[in-house]
Amino acid sequence: MRIDLHAHSNVSDGTETPAGVIVSAVAAGLDAVALTDHDSTDGWESASAAAREHGVAFVPGMEISCRTEEGISVHLLSYLHDPAHEGLLEEITKSKDARLSRAEHMVTLLSEDYPLTWDDVIHHVAPGATVGRPHIADALVAAGVVADRTEAFTSILTSHSRYFVQHYAPNPALAVELVRAAGGVPVFAHPVASSRGRIVGERTYRDMIDAGLLGLEVEHRDNPEEGRAFLRGLAAEHGLLMTGSSDYHGAGKPNLLGENTTSPEVLARIEELASGTTVVR
Repeated sequence: MRIDLHAHSNVSDGTETPAGVIVSAVAAGLDAVALTDHDSTDGWESASAAAREHGVAFVPGMEISCRTEEGISVHLLSYLHDPAHEGLLEEITKSKDARLSRAEHMVTLLSEDYPLTWDDVIHHVAPGATVGRPHIADALVAAGVVADRTEAFTSILTSHSRYFVQHYAPNPALAVELVRAAGGVPVFAHPVASSRGRIVGERTYRDMIDAGLLGLEVEHRDNPEEGRAFLRGLAAEHGLLMTGSSDYHGAGKPNLLGENTTSPEVLARIEELASGTTVVR
């Protein structure tokens, strides 16, 4: 089986609809795919329907944006949690609201130097989607300011830019606790992706493991090989699951569905550990 446990739709910062992600997964020869939109489960229903129609297994998931006390960004993948769990839902709603006000502030700053308005950004956001920097990047591309999202993120939208604005995000250990309380399986996404910015140290790993972390996303294009070796050792030491995935965003990133995969045994273990919801087959 070919299993990809990290993909995004236009419910967050991907470019395809949830159903479109499923169609693309089938075209890529996948047997199972997870939809892990940022701080949202709004795509689950249509992805589930498309998965049944096309005969591919669908793993309901979500990617939670977190931040350590030191200000380091951490992404936590949650699989098979209860989307109606009050504590988790309250926390991600708080994050989504903060992301919206943050985006508005960034656009105000950008408009001082570039031909960009809030309406330009909203044009690139699907109804109900979580607004984020990728949508601002798409608006900058449309305005001819940059060639693509990659250029936008390495120049104008970098965290070192004067246009960058922080937003609320939960502590990673708290997010792990909430995912477990919601019956989900928490997996640390691309933990050693140093090309994205600062990466966490031993304390954060320890706090997340103590809180109930169950896995590490090891096989990911942004994890350097020496980092993957570290993650394999950490997983062996603490009995953590090891996943692999593409982090697919449609046309938003060069990542291809199935470029990294997760073993059937690991997916089976995720199903055993979860109590919030189930894989759609």
